[in-house]
Amino acid sequence: MSEAPGVPGGQGGQGGQGAQGGPVSPAAPAAGAAPGGLPDIGEVLKSRSYIQLLVLAAAIGVPVSAVAWGYLVLVNHLQTWLFTSFPAWLGFNGTPVWWPVPLLVLAGVLVSLIITYLPGTSGHEPADGFTTGTPPRPIDLPGVFLASLATLVLGVVLGPEAPLIAIGGGLGVLAVHLAAKDAPPQAATMMAAAGSFAAVSTLLGSPLVGAFLLMEASGIGGAMLGLVLVPGLLAAGIGTLIFVGLNDLTGLGTFSLSIPGLPVFTHPTGVLFLWAIAMAVVCTFLGSAIRVAGLALQSIVLRSRLIWTPVAGLVIAGAAIAFAELTGKGPENVLFSGQDALPGLVLNASAWTVGALIVLVLAKTIAYAVSLSGFRGGPIFPAMFIGSAIGVAASHLPGLPLVPSVAMGIGAMCTVMLGLPLTSTLLAVMLFSSDGLSVTPLVIVAVVISYVLSAHLPHRLSDLRRKPTTPVDLDLAPAGGS
Repeated sequence: MSEAPGVPGGQGGQGGQGAQGGPVSPAAPAAGAAPGGLPDIGEVLKSRSYIQLLVLAAAIGVPVSAVAWGYLVLVNHLQTWLFTSFPAWLGFNGTPVWWPVPLLVLAGVLVSLIITYLPGTSGHEPADGFTTGTPPRPIDLPGVFLASLATLVLGVVLGPEAPLIAIGGGLGVLAVHLAAKDAPPQAATMMAAAGSFAAVSTLLGSPLVGAFLLMEASGIGGAMLGLVLVPGLLAAGIGTLIFVGLNDLTGLGTFSLSIPGLPVFTHPTGVLFLWAIAMAVVCTFLGSAIRVAGLALQSIVLRSRLIWTPVAGLVIAGAAIAFAELTGKGPENVLFSGQDALPGLVLNASAWTVGALIVLVLAKTIAYAVSLSGFRGGPIFPAMFIGSAIGVAASHLPGLPLVPSVAMGIGAMCTVMLGLPLTSTLLAVMLFSSDGLSVTPLVIVAVVISYVLSAHLPHRLSDLRRKPTTPVDLDLAPAGGS
């Protein structure tokens, strides 16, 4: 490119986000800047450099989505081979119940070695919560890829969304550097966001859900939102076409959040709104316990990662084996992110007793909290699975049908674990396709109560000893008003 792509205004542009995902503070006002030092959005949209960014975003969507598709297919195939084909090849009649032990210990060894010896941090610590963070440098990408691959394929209870966001963001930064080495930091930041949009949208099955996830997690707002959002949506939209095309060409299937074939749910009732409150309370307390435990265990793992990460893998395997022995069902219900097992759990809800569901929730909760301590992956799908398992169990209660019960459980649990109420609502609603509109009011009630209640519960062990603080007095009067 003949000119470094960037958003006009200040030092190389005003758009984008800071290193930690917050909005970039505007530099000195440029020509055409709006009052207050912010750029004139209309002028930015008409600028040549912004058009260049859009062209680059469209181009980024193609390779990033292809990489994301290949990553997800690789994870899927390796999981199947390691837990099904490999035991059969060794001569076992089915997968032995102890099989998760060596694989989970191996996961701990590999992940700890990758994090310790490869450049960068191989992604962010999942116990710290869902965050977009600073996009990794190109040299950090092998560590992100290998640590997350070892985590996901060997049965750790984390999902692929965080690695995909990091990989997409790193590829976006690399693309800007290859296109124009003198590109301003804002251009790299915006293309990192576009790459992340494209990568995570392939997983979530919709550019809009990916956009909500990244917007809410990064905290972009105001007029600058559109400047960052448009390149991301463009990259995600084009990338989704590539993703669908690769699925059609290879016949390897699609990744979708929706569950077809569920009972029809017509409309909410007053009783269901009361159940939404109860569901929010249960999920908030359980989710907060998971977060506190994950952070407490993380502090132990960080003291000696090479020792404690394999031990964490052993604990995860133990939880899965205990579940299998107590219920007679496969340990794969506890292992992995739960993305593949969730539809079967909901569609075959009648095959589960309440007792087996309670054991499943407890085992998955333990495995999830331990997985957060030192591995690499995302929190979304384990939270969705635990929320759905709670919903299936609660559907045995009077006046609580399966579909709204699961939807409320997913929305509430995702809110607690992600801290993103809008995204959590979308994730719960999209799962039920034709029933989504009917369950939306109930999901919103559960999400809002969980979001507010979780703010009053401890987020780490030190919070348990924290003295009560004086309530904040919000002054909502207009500036200069009486």
